[in-house]
Amino acid sequence: MPLLELSVLSPQTERLDRFLADQLQLSRTQAARLVAEARVTVGGQVARASRTLLRGEQVQVAIPDEEPPRQLVPAPIPLVIVFEDEHLAVIDKPAGLVVHPAPGHWDDTLVNALVARGTTLAGGAEGRPGIVHRLDRDTSGLMVVAKTDLAHRKLGAMLAARRVTRRYAALAWGHLDESPTVIDAPLARHPRDRKKVTVQAEGRPSRTDAYVVARLGQTDLLRLELHTGRTHQIRVHLAHIGHPVVGDPVYGAGGSRRITGPARGEAEALERLAPRQALHAAWLRFRHPASGADLEFRSEWPADLAPLLGRALGSVAQPEMLRYLGFFEGHG
Repeated sequence: MPLLELSVLSPQTERLDRFLADQLQLSRTQAARLVAEARVTVGGQVARASRTLLRGEQVQVAIPDEEPPRQLVPAPIPLVIVFEDEHLAVIDKPAGLVVHPAPGHWDDTLVNALVARGTTLAGGAEGRPGIVHRLDRDTSGLMVVAKTDLAHRKLGAMLAARRVTRRYAALAWGHLDESPTVIDAPLARHPRDRKKVTVQAEGRPSRTDAYVVARLGQTDLLRLELHTGRTHQIRVHLAHIGHPVVGDPVYGAGGSRRITGPARGEAEALERLAPRQALHAAWLRFRHPASGADLEFRSEWPADLAPLLGRALGSVAQPEMLRYLGFFEGHG
């Protein structure tokens, strides 16, 4: 049973059940149930739901283990399959879709959708069959899944050896000073919020290369190449250098406030057009694990982000915006 420790940072007093609901994204009823089951302590003492919290206090929560389903549940979720053979499949994942089953998402993920269409999946951790690499829920774009144990092992080894090219398109606030900009900063889980990642000296080595494709008003359209594949890597790295992804609610909230002067109003209008983080896995290249053939896949800027990029561009959205802006040209 995992133990979660939360710090009270707000100077305003707050009820324990409301604090838990906000911090853990629970309903008030769910938060009250945790308290009623004596799973919550404040300063080491079991507390009531109505307990008033003060700044600086520590709240400990014993999170009950959620029992996963014994079998993967099929879910008829539409998928765009870019390529498929008996060894692997390449999917263009839509935003809003979680990749594999996890607490809160046992039956509505990419894996559940693949099971529903009869796709054989192999390799990977329990509950994550076929998964070679992941995309955040609200990041769209290309990813490969394995259908055989051999494909899973070989693709995993290629990823570790950097023989899989993954390039992302992102709209970021401000303008990078150099292209490429190499972001070499170790990443680790946030010490208080386990859902977030931060740059920490003792973290895992992490590197992202950022290339400017186009300077668009108060933003840059970037091509980003991963040397490592840490959770939230691109989003945290760009925020770390002061250029968060437009629309990122976790690492770039209120990014338009970075823009000063007459351009502030346009930046705020641009931010309102972002339905999610403007990050898309646009380019995937690797050798087929069985045949050795070179495979390359490209995915255009997604439709839900087209109004955002069109506004940044100062024109109507182009039918193939990344190609139009030269994203697929050059090395980077």
